[in-house]
Amino acid sequence: MVPSAAVAGPPAEKAKAPEATKAKAAAKAKAPQIQTSESGLKWKVLKEGTGRKPNTGETVVVHYTGWLTDGKKFDSSVDRDKPFLFVLGQGMVIPGWDEGVSKMRVGDKFQLIIPPELGYGKRGAGNIIPPDSTLIFDVELLGVR
Repeated sequence: MVPSAAVAGPPAEKAKAPEATKAKAAAKAKAPQIQTSESGLKWKVLKEGTGRKPNTGETVVVHYTGWLTDGKKFDSSVDRDKPFLFVLGQGMVIPGWDEGVSKMRVGDKFQLIIPPELGYGKRGAGNIIPPDSTLIFDVELLGVR
């Protein structure tokens, strides 16, 4: 018969286990959590801002980088060092952008995961974005005008 202490390991190991579990839980809590809207848009907060949310009809100023799910970057205002401006909620951009940016505050940086139906759908976009593509954008809301 093996004593139960030998099977369970030394008492010091038992004491460390709850601390390791707490550390893993804390790290998970700090990691960006993916949220999903009713439309299917997914997003996670990469950086929290302290400014206000934009209203429909206001001009927003953003920096962004877009990728296909295979990791291919297809566009970036950051690379051009020129922020992008558009009027929120007026259909000037794909629906996933209007919805995603409407959830942001000035200073926020989100990663938007946009399903095809909120992106370019079955038509795609030229030779850059294939039909039925899920798009990934890092978007930072720089300001509202």
